[in-house]
Amino acid sequence: MEKDYLESVEKQFAQYKSLGEKAMAQVPEEKLYWQYNPETNSIAVIVKHLSGNMLSRFTDFLTSDGEKEWRDRDGEFENESIGGAALFSIWNTGWDRLFQTLHTLSGEDLSKSVFIRSEEHTVMEAINRQLTHYASHVGQIIYISKMIADSQWKTLTIPKNRSREFKVKRGF
Repeated sequence: MEKDYLESVEKQFAQYKSLGEKAMAQVPEEKLYWQYNPETNSIAVIVKHLSGNMLSRFTDFLTSDGEKEWRDRDGEFENESIGGAALFSIWNTGWDRLFQTLHTLSGEDLSKSVFIRSEEHTVMEAINRQLTHYASHVGQIIYISKMIADSQWKTLTIPKNRSREFKVKRGF
């Protein structure tokens, strides 16, 4: 059962990573820094925040608090233009750390305790916490990407008004 859980969450994390990448691929590089207003985050800010969070949470995951002293969380929310290649490198660095850590975990690890900001969680709870956190931010990336792409948006799932066609194709 524990192995199934680890495989399942890895698959879910990979799905969110893929959705984020497909959404960002529809956005011109200069628009990765677009903000609806000064109080909202750009795609670039969300990417930096996700990566910073992943690096902090999943470095020395089982042995140190998930909020590392070296993390510059405030800096993650600065909307500076760093270029698309650098931004995608940041994105991949965070995801790579997450997946590397997941691959080291065993079923026995799931009931162990870890800390995030001095708050105790089981490993399973900590992973679930991060899964929901990352899913919410990937949803933001998708939403912002849709606003930017406007009528050029290519859906990531079933296109609007095509559910019946999808069901017929799949034999539902």
